[in-house]
Amino acid sequence: EIHGFPVCFTRAANVFGPGQQLYRIVPRTLLYAQLGKQLRLDGGGHSTRSFIHVNDVAEATYTIAQNGVVGETYHISTDEIVSIRDLVERVCELTGASFNDLAFEGPERPGKDNTYMLDSSHLREQLNWSPAKSLDVGLRDTLDWVNTNLEKLSAIPDVYAHKK
Repeated sequence: EIHGFPVCFTRAANVFGPGQQLYRIVPRTLLYAQLGKQLRLDGGGHSTRSFIHVNDVAEATYTIAQNGVVGETYHISTDEIVSIRDLVERVCELTGASFNDLAFEGPERPGKDNTYMLDSSHLREQLNWSPAKSLDVGLRDTLDWVNTNLEKLSAIPDVYAHKK
């Protein structure tokens, strides 16, 4: 306990799903595939990530809140590691878009991490949690949201704007 308040810490990286900001790679790629826009792959898209659906993160967070050990840290992630390029290829398979029409290679962003991964074995073993949605199922779920809201989403800025 910190200052008498029971706390469990969580970390989740590369969360995705319906409603996510459009500057994030998953919704932007799905949206661009539907609109015929081109997506720049920084460094050719070779960096790797573990993507986890927002529903799995919510379920893990609830499990931790109910049963976690006070003071412990829990990482929330999947074991599936994919490159950004592979993610874009999966979106192409899902949407019927051509990879060469959807993506082009750009220079690597300065300071970009090569890999984002978290080890969730502590959460899995201690609290018997595991993610329910695979990346492919989550992509279909998010594509349904994009398609349902395509007109609205196409009018929203798809680049990050820092709020002051």
